[in-house]
Amino acid sequence: MTPDAFEASLSADAPPDGLAPAVQGLWWDGKGDWGRAHQCAQDQDDRTGAAVHAYLHRKEGDLANAGYWYARAGRSMPAGTLAAEWRGLVDELLAQG
Repeated sequence: MTPDAFEASLSADAPPDGLAPAVQGLWWDGKGDWGRAHQCAQDQDDRTGAAVHAYLHRKEGDLANAGYWYARAGRSMPAGTLAAEWRGLVDELLAQG
């Protein structure tokens, strides 16, 4: 799936089939459902899930918690916008398959 197709799928009621939980989290976040997005990120207990989890806590404004999750993901907290981070994660995770 391309990032553009992923964004277009946000008009649907549910994420496309076959997406990993962390990518589903980004999808739900794109729909404005932070709670579902957070649950999906928690369901993927690896560095990828931690990266999405970190982004979500940054978006929430809980920077201390976000910092913890960025460290678990092996990443630094980005200085850019939340929109740029979301798109970067979408691009990266879809490229991974």
